[in-house]
Amino acid sequence: MQKLIQGIHQFQQKNFRSLQQLFEELAQRQTPDTLFITCSDSRIDPNLLTRSQPGDLFILRNAGNIVPPHGAANGGEAATIEFAVAGLGVKDIIICGHSHCGAMKGLLNPSMLNSLPETAAWLQHAETTRRIMRENYPDLDAEKQLTATIEENVLVQLENLRTLPAVASRLVKGDLKLHGWVYKIETGEVFAYDVDCGQFVPVAEYQYPPSEAAVRRRTTGAI
Repeated sequence: MQKLIQGIHQFQQKNFRSLQQLFEELAQRQTPDTLFITCSDSRIDPNLLTRSQPGDLFILRNAGNIVPPHGAANGGEAATIEFAVAGLGVKDIIICGHSHCGAMKGLLNPSMLNSLPETAAWLQHAETTRRIMRENYPDLDAEKQLTATIEENVLVQLENLRTLPAVASRLVKGDLKLHGWVYKIETGEVFAYDVDCGQFVPVAEYQYPPSEAAVRRRTTGAI
């Protein structure tokens, strides 16, 4: 805790002063362009990763970067997404998974969650991911299986995202774009799902804006 308190003092004395005008403007209103949905994992810092400023990203975090489909849950995810899309008018939504994801490890190995019943219940929203892995990737070794699970889960959650009324409406209107990313913690690399080639590719090779496709394609284990 002392480390955090010292950090606040340093923020107030150094960082805040250099950005004071920005914070004064943000105190009046926020106009983020992007909703960034990612895992609660402490090793991910969306603003650091994207080199973005306060006010640039509207961030939603939970275990496994999960988006329950419309009507499946009463948690805050749907409300947060609705506010970002219909209230703030974000233009892009990114779902960002990451390497070494503990939630995805638990999804593959339910016995790990015996003492975590709430986590196990939450991961039911990724049951489609689990079934895809069981039926399509039975022969992968443990490391490659986790990689494929992380990637597949990003695609599954993008599909869930499309079921939310506020998102569906904006997609029909054509002024909202969805993106699937995977962050590799140990190298700093970010891979984006390219619908046209059906693969996760280095973000520098990603075509923006992406084309929308009704049918998802399988990944190839880029991370």
